[in-house]
Amino acid sequence: MPFFLLVGELMTSANVTNRMIVLAQTLVGHMRGGLAQIVAVFSMFFAGISGSSTADVAVLARTVGPEMDKEGYERDYTAAVIASASTIANLIPPSIMAVVYGATGNVSIGGLFLGGVVPGLLVGFCIMIFNRFFGPVGVKRQRASFGQFTEALKLSALPLMIPVIIMGGILSGFFTPTEAGLIAVAYITFVLIPLLNRGHIKHLATDFANAGLLYSIPLAAVAAASAFGWMLAYLKGPDVVSGWISDVAGTNPLMIMFLLVVLFVIIGDFMDAIPAIIIFMPIINALTQLGEINPVHMGVVIVVTLAFGLITPPYGISLLMASKFVGVSFTKAVVRSLPLYIVFFATIAFCIFFPQVVLWLPKYLLPESVGCFKSPTGMGYICPGF
Repeated sequence: MPFFLLVGELMTSANVTNRMIVLAQTLVGHMRGGLAQIVAVFSMFFAGISGSSTADVAVLARTVGPEMDKEGYERDYTAAVIASASTIANLIPPSIMAVVYGATGNVSIGGLFLGGVVPGLLVGFCIMIFNRFFGPVGVKRQRASFGQFTEALKLSALPLMIPVIIMGGILSGFFTPTEAGLIAVAYITFVLIPLLNRGHIKHLATDFANAGLLYSIPLAAVAAASAFGWMLAYLKGPDVVSGWISDVAGTNPLMIMFLLVVLFVIIGDFMDAIPAIIIFMPIINALTQLGEINPVHMGVVIVVTLAFGLITPPYGISLLMASKFVGVSFTKAVVRSLPLYIVFFATIAFCIFFPQVVLWLPKYLLPESVGCFKSPTGMGYICPGF
């Protein structure tokens, strides 16, 4: 987790992310609600680098937010779309939520990373569709030429190598997710910043210190959640709650997952995702075994649900940050984001009903992460349940 937080801090502080914003502009800037579309596309790009929604909000609110204000976008809409798009950072790898879930629940982090790709892209494209039909018109821009696109792609090539390095190393087995974060930090520190913003080298110490401060927040939450989780387990809380759910759902995996989604939508309204995962992981594990649900599939559904909690009141930390940055009341931002909730409900339902699609990438790129095992003949893998 600290390395992925540091990646986001370095990319933001060194202004390297501006190159990806320009690339997003050449792709969708000409569309209706161009700046809102840029927010969605950039979030999908940046999600593959930072894994942190708060970093995404900070970048977008400082760069695209003022431009949206100049073009007449209502500030409550700006806050709503930035916060909603920032949740993608917890879905597309590397996701900090997925790291915590995998480490706490003994689930393949690589499998969770790959499983989050489909819902992450689905959220991003659905936000774009919403912007197209229901968002502000914005200022009409001329479509970027192919030359402008290739130039923007060339300028963004080095930053966009980060997700390739992270996932390529994990999938190839060269390094673990923890080592992937360290390699990404080294790449930014010794390659990106010297090549793209050499003057920022003198600020590296400040970036490391800021990342340490950022890490202290979830670390304190983890400490308190661990103590609370131990007490909950001692009092047999997981057995009680899982017993309630099993009484209603039996062993039906769909019903179990729907009831867990309802539970975590409520929890996400009042609690940060990381302590929620740690505290309630025993309940999740018990119900995963009861319904014979693939652990990676269950993990993806829970992570998507908790990511939704980042824009729901009263907690809604991403929406709270976005509203603060753009200068609008939290209440107005909440009201404006309500229609976007449909995007998340649809994505969660898709993940529940179509596990084959969600697990398609893990199955073919990291088959052992979803329970596949090598065929006795030595040819390929056997994947029970697929």
